[in-house]
Amino acid sequence: MKFLVITQDLRVSGTSAGLGRRSFLAKLRRIYPNADIDVFYLSHFSSNDDLELLPVNSITRKIIDIKRPLYVKWINRFSTRLFGILYAENYIHKKYAEHIKSIDYEMYDHIFIWSSGLNHETILATKDLPILRRSIIVFHDPYPYPWYKGTSSKIHRNDFLRLKMMIKIAQQAKVCCATANYMAKDLQYLYASNKYFYPLPHQFAPEAFDLNKRDNMRKKGAKLQISYHGALMFGRNLINVLEAYVALLKEYPMVKNDTEFVLRIKGDDVKKIKERYMVWDNIKILDFLDFSNSFNEQFYESDINIVLENGPYYANTLGGKVPFLASTGKPVFVVSPERSELRLIITDTKYLADMNNVEEIKLKMGELIKERLNTNDRLNQFGNYFTDGNFKILLENVLKA
Repeated sequence: MKFLVITQDLRVSGTSAGLGRRSFLAKLRRIYPNADIDVFYLSHFSSNDDLELLPVNSITRKIIDIKRPLYVKWINRFSTRLFGILYAENYIHKKYAEHIKSIDYEMYDHIFIWSSGLNHETILATKDLPILRRSIIVFHDPYPYPWYKGTSSKIHRNDFLRLKMMIKIAQQAKVCCATANYMAKDLQYLYASNKYFYPLPHQFAPEAFDLNKRDNMRKKGAKLQISYHGALMFGRNLINVLEAYVALLKEYPMVKNDTEFVLRIKGDDVKKIKERYMVWDNIKILDFLDFSNSFNEQFYESDINIVLENGPYYANTLGGKVPFLASTGKPVFVVSPERSELRLIITDTKYLADMNNVEEIKLKMGELIKERLNTNDRLNQFGNYFTDGNFKILLENVLKA
């Protein structure tokens, strides 16, 4: 069997797309050990991505310059307003398309085209190309951007032009998938598709990464460590979590004496959070880490890992780091809106709290702290969702479609 995977992101750090695509390739190899797996890597950045670690037959990498010349910007002003043509975006898509056209796609049994980031260039570049009718397209995020839950972005008339283009692509594609159940259903409806959008959730495969870097990881300084590593965006509510933890510090001496909350965060609110919580010695706000150090710190030092889902009312995406945290065997405390992807997966509600309810976060976090101060038994709160067996079932559903 011969597979081709076209992707935009295979970075090893700072991106959930990169972690997810690398793990997908590794798990694809686990399930089909004798298959030929070729990768066509289109990116607009140059970085050292440890590509030699990926268990594939070949990787062809192309760096695409996405700078738009001045004349393109000027034409775009008029073409968009007068004719409804997104000339500048089409200019970038054509650059991707020129490389995709060079692929001898007929030699492959299965072709995956993955989106990355919010602009979905690899998928949009395939519009009207023959390869698209043979391809499985996989949405990492919703598109266009205003339909990404957790954003406050207003819908611009150009977004309807983007939507129209993606509707046509979904019609032309052989199979459509998304990395979350809710997202798959939402996009199938949004794109008015008569195709079933298959869920193909994120995975984690440690063999796709060099996890030997531990030079910047911090040893825990208390009997129990709670940690959150991540970006603050898309309505993720860290403030309510910290307010709940501070309330526990004030109310229970055991929490103050035996716990610490380590934050490795980035985003617009970091400065505000540092100023607001620097008075609490139990709260440690530290620099962001590369993936290897972050992996080792959460795997070996953290006792409770926090996941913040998008909000405030609905999260239709699956966080890229969730499969990794599931593999630690440590409790993952999920702070989410009332309707979210992880609420479909986790059956025990003691690990789930409403992101808009400080009192509920406090109550459930407090109970979990008490429990984990007395035990470090491994947990499996995600069941078989991220196992190789379940991935094989979901993957074969897609391949048979």
